[in-house]
Amino acid sequence: MLNSSATANDSRVNKNVIANTRAGIPIQRGPSEFVFVMLINYTRKQVSRFQSFKVSKWTIFYCNRDRVAVRYNAFMSQSASAIVRSPAEIVQNSPVSQAPNGICYARSGEITIADNDLERMVAAVPVPVAGALNRKAYYFVPLTVTQGDETVIADRYDVALSDNAVCHRNLDLGDSQCVFISTRLMDDKFSVAFEFYINVGHALVERAGVAQNFADLAWQQVESGVRGETSLDAWEARKFATAHGPDAEKYKNDYLTASFADAISIYLLSIYLDVDYYDLRERDYPLLAPTPMAERLRKIAEIFPPNPGFEFNIYYRRRA
Repeated sequence: MLNSSATANDSRVNKNVIANTRAGIPIQRGPSEFVFVMLINYTRKQVSRFQSFKVSKWTIFYCNRDRVAVRYNAFMSQSASAIVRSPAEIVQNSPVSQAPNGICYARSGEITIADNDLERMVAAVPVPVAGALNRKAYYFVPLTVTQGDETVIADRYDVALSDNAVCHRNLDLGDSQCVFISTRLMDDKFSVAFEFYINVGHALVERAGVAQNFADLAWQQVESGVRGETSLDAWEARKFATAHGPDAEKYKNDYLTASFADAISIYLLSIYLDVDYYDLRERDYPLLAPTPMAERLRKIAEIFPPNPGFEFNIYYRRRA
């Protein structure tokens, strides 16, 4: 899902990236404490039946899962084409900040996300999760565009470039990795945040694997026949894992990897914003039922408690 990568070997860039990540020269640090208290604290209302639980109010446009990117500003006429630069130039010229949790990030070009929203988005990632992102830096840019075998970064939204734009691109520079996230393909901070958290979730799983207590819970749910899943990857892997074929064990591992990364991503989004359960629905597979979804998110909250200043809550409501 998030395995696309490109490689650059420019030694000057290598030095710059290394200098701009945690092990390098001084970087711009964010405030030591955050005072944003989210009204989504982890409490439960005991009800016998419910229509949904609420972990947000948002609209999802995460284009790495076969969604159509929303060109919310495509109607704007542009008198001149956007300026495109190589990822190496963006890395060299963009000052990198470090959030209190240790994640390195930068912004470049005309992006519409406010500085404080971007700070909160990055700071919402729990410290144990952020610890798995060592020597990674996230660059929030207008458009990341593929041109043949090359990747370029546009300094603003451009309709002419949008057809070849991608939601994100991972670029390896020496022993560091830069992740360029297109912010203008999506319509608002909700979608950008989920793209960022999906990347974070998969990076964590690739580095640390699947927590055993989550794996036990998720597979117990599968064996009990719970309806739906959290992504197309998890849905398809689950079908093969339960088909009792010769590769069933492999698909079981694929399923647990995908479902763990999905749960982390949704959990992070619910710390940063309000998330409505029904807004998670997809066209290509049935969404995991509310009760098992809530169980998975609670398990993630146990493994990765929210940072100070952020809270997690699940609200239930009765069917009207």
